[in-house]
Amino acid sequence: MDAAKFKEQLAKNVNEVEKHLANLLKEDEETPAHLTAAMQHGSLDGGKRLRPFLLQATSALFNADQLLVRDTSLALECIHCYSLIHDDLPSMDNDELRRGRPTVWKAKGEAMAILAGDALQSLAFELITDKATPANAMIKAELAKCLAIAAGRAGMVGGQVRDLAAEQSSDPTSFADVLQIHAQKTGALLIFACEAGAIIGGADQAARQALKLYGEKLGLAFQLKDDLLDIEGTAEDLGKTPGKDEASGKATLVRALGREKANSFLENLKQGALYALEPFGDKAAPLRGAVQFVCERES
Repeated sequence: MDAAKFKEQLAKNVNEVEKHLANLLKEDEETPAHLTAAMQHGSLDGGKRLRPFLLQATSALFNADQLLVRDTSLALECIHCYSLIHDDLPSMDNDELRRGRPTVWKAKGEAMAILAGDALQSLAFELITDKATPANAMIKAELAKCLAIAAGRAGMVGGQVRDLAAEQSSDPTSFADVLQIHAQKTGALLIFACEAGAIIGGADQAARQALKLYGEKLGLAFQLKDDLLDIEGTAEDLGKTPGKDEASGKATLVRALGREKANSFLENLKQGALYALEPFGDKAAPLRGAVQFVCERES
């Protein structure tokens, strides 16, 4: 799939996710208006929506229930947005700019940012387990469990803890430790995005393992490209403050390897992700397009 066609598909997915998220987060009588506003600020009008795209693209390889695919995609994006809201807090990464505008804590206050993140996390599991979605209860239970693991202590949250510890340590972070941080903090949700489509579609174990490998390689490539952009990009291109990770001594693969070796490693990850898709043939063209996009993006 050429870059133009992939970007067209990704843009279509962005519009769909945005529409459904906006409907999901519209004002209602039960939710305090200022909480809704904070959730909207942290979730709408921005982002690549790459995780929902991956879930949609992997589900297309199988005969997957599209209503459950949609709800799981939205649940995944809620988890991702909650993580960004909390990552930006002064007690975490202390960022004031996200997607080209003030972060939630900067715009709405720290307490409201924490609560908005909490509410988005809860909403994710409400979506997956919604009885209105006509799908097998065992599949829903497996999705909820896998998402909880990916988002929790052995996944994204655990990776954030390791990241903060590395930043506060006076000792240099080893290559292996940086890999573990990225595999948990960034990779876990991307792996879930790739595996969830197979779960919903009832894929066999070989297919699930192939997509899991693809997600692992893509997740590391995504974070490595982020690290490279942090030292090469501009605030206008990135929509966030560049050079911040480098200045704070954050544990990154670029710091561990150096820029030249980091670019070589990125190419290795790219080829590994593409290799994992070989069993799926031409049907995996959108997933191959995602690899090119992740590795060659400028923001």
